[in-house]
Amino acid sequence: MAPNLDDPAERAAYRQELRGVARGVRLIGLWLAAAGLVLVAVARRELLPVPLWIAFSVTGFGAMLMITGAVARSRYHSLRMRG
Repeated sequence: MAPNLDDPAERAAYRQELRGVARGVRLIGLWLAAAGLVLVAVARRELLPVPLWIAFSVTGFGAMLMITGAVARSRYHSLRMRG
């Protein structure tokens, strides 16, 4: 059943529900992307012996997880609005 978005209480409840969809995937993706960017900076300055391809791979995997979470959330929303 589609939520009634005209009612402020139902809209707030639905927003809270939508925030929880794929939250773990999105947060892990965010942390991995941030860690990957730190690895890229460390590899560029040669502070640690980290191969650059590993640093970019971690960043790319984190970005992929963030996109996957966003797509899952968007799909959940479209299916939920259909009823």
